[in-house]
Amino acid sequence: MKLPFTPAVERALDLAAEWSSGDALSPIDVPEILLALLAEPELLASRLLLEVGIDGNRVLERWPTLTRTPENAKYRRGQFEPTLREAMQHIKSFLPDLGEIEIGTQHLLWACGMSEHDAGNWMRERGIRVENVVEIRDDSPLQFPFEDLDDDDDEDEDEEPTPPAIVRDEPENAVAVWRTLDAAGNRAREGLRVAEDYVRFSLDDRHLTEQLKSLRHDLSAALEQLPAAERLSARDTPADVGTSITLESESHRTGPASVATASLKRTGEALRSLEEFGKVVDAAFAVRIESLRYRLYTLEKAIGITADSKVRLAHAKLYVLLDGRESLAAFTAFAGELIAAGVHVIQLRDKKLADRELLERARALQELTANSHTLFILNDRPDLAVLAEADGVHVGQEELSVKDARRIVGPTMLVGVSTHSLDQARQAVLDGASYIGVGPTFPSQTKQFAEFTGVELLRSVAENIRLPAFAIGGITLERLDAVLATGIQRVAVSAAITQSKKPTKVAAAFLTQLNCASTSPQRGER
Repeated sequence: MKLPFTPAVERALDLAAEWSSGDALSPIDVPEILLALLAEPELLASRLLLEVGIDGNRVLERWPTLTRTPENAKYRRGQFEPTLREAMQHIKSFLPDLGEIEIGTQHLLWACGMSEHDAGNWMRERGIRVENVVEIRDDSPLQFPFEDLDDDDDEDEDEEPTPPAIVRDEPENAVAVWRTLDAAGNRAREGLRVAEDYVRFSLDDRHLTEQLKSLRHDLSAALEQLPAAERLSARDTPADVGTSITLESESHRTGPASVATASLKRTGEALRSLEEFGKVVDAAFAVRIESLRYRLYTLEKAIGITADSKVRLAHAKLYVLLDGRESLAAFTAFAGELIAAGVHVIQLRDKKLADRELLERARALQELTANSHTLFILNDRPDLAVLAEADGVHVGQEELSVKDARRIVGPTMLVGVSTHSLDQARQAVLDGASYIGVGPTFPSQTKQFAEFTGVELLRSVAENIRLPAFAIGGITLERLDAVLATGIQRVAVSAAITQSKKPTKVAAAFLTQLNCASTSPQRGER
């Protein structure tokens, strides 16, 4: 289906094709469209973005690898990232009353927010909601000035209002719909509260608690769109046949995590029921609920991965970054010493080795760690991680996204990501990272940085996030106490061990100090 775009959308797509963080053949993605929309401040979508503080500088700050290359535009025009393309193709189903009206920039913005790109969550966290777009929708030409959108259309004054979807002469049907909406709304709110209590008290995760609380409040705001009188008058709990139907599985939970899982599933089912029956009452309400359902799916993933990673990496405190050394023999000998010393994680990180040599080292490390308690992570190369059967892969902010890495390595491999700010750490949780590296904390001998995040970032991450987090950057035995005092109990180390004259002795000292900290109630990880 080819969508009828307004000239403004056509211009925006032409400009978006000039921006890219990949090669000339990479498809157009959400951040590039945001930059294109913001290039014309008078556009509806641009005004929505600017109203919540999203401008070109904020977009480039979040995606710093974006560059403008007009010469590549002809290759990219019309090629969209798959989930964005799917969202664009379904715009008409989201807006069933558009008729023959062309798709405007606000609807393009909507498609961006509905895509699975991490920019969708980023936009929603800053106040761009599907309901914002619904509220500015108008049957008149979509290029109306922003400030005129609330004016009444005089040409429609004599037209009959659209009749309600619930036929008035069938009160029994109307009551059934309102009973369904009332019950589904209650289930959804209750389920979110249970899940919120789990991440608040069991995971002790401030970030996920805030996300669930925001979702619950947005659901309450959406339900206020439905007249309370109709919902309450239709409620008939004593006559509800469902209250007497209970399955045995509903009476048993194995622990807090299973309670949260069941509640999240129940919430998703309730939101779907709200969405479908909401279409009978108010199409805009149904669209609003659909957006909340997608947000729930993202949070469900983040909560599940956080809980799983806490278990999988429960004993992983010391993470050593190791290059390929001068030969395969030297590499295997050194890696073997680290494994024998009890290092919990070894990351093979070498930007200089040819692919065949890197894969050779990776396969050797996999053999060494296969029957040990040491995990093997490969840096930056999910393709080689799969070939070497590594335990995980690590990517940076300028490398593949967590989503793209996951597509290559599959659902079970660990995917770590480097983060240099609290916003990046929060986003990594929502993206589905298995763990995060946080830094660079101090100046490092192995990698140069323009600036250092220091211990304050470590403290912020420790206070907000329960996904396993490793402090990285210039970590030495002398600096370890300062790191542990922030609440971060895991460190990633390179030069302090690999360049030491007695690496196994230094590794043992790290392990002793980390183990003491993890068992101390005063300094244990929150």
